[in-house]
Amino acid sequence: MSDYPESLNHMLAAWNEPDSSRVRAHLEQALAPGIRFVDPSIDVSGIDGFEANVHEVQANIPGAVYSRTSGVDSQHGFHRYHWAIHQDSKLIMPGF
Repeated sequence: MSDYPESLNHMLAAWNEPDSSRVRAHLEQALAPGIRFVDPSIDVSGIDGFEANVHEVQANIPGAVYSRTSGVDSQHGFHRYHWAIHQDSKLIMPGF
């Protein structure tokens, strides 16, 4: 049994979902309605904004595979892990 919420699996599934009409279902199981997502390239709020970002990134990096590359460190309701984006079996972006 995992020590992290199933929502983390849905988040990863949303990024890997090839059927754009199914991305939203994963995100609704992964995110709170008032989500705010900020990284160096984007600042969006709400599931609608996050979903638009997923679709944009999928269009910009077609065929990319998003994966968790470490275990999940869970403490006090927070969860962190390493991740990677591969395209054509080549690492294009690691992250934490």
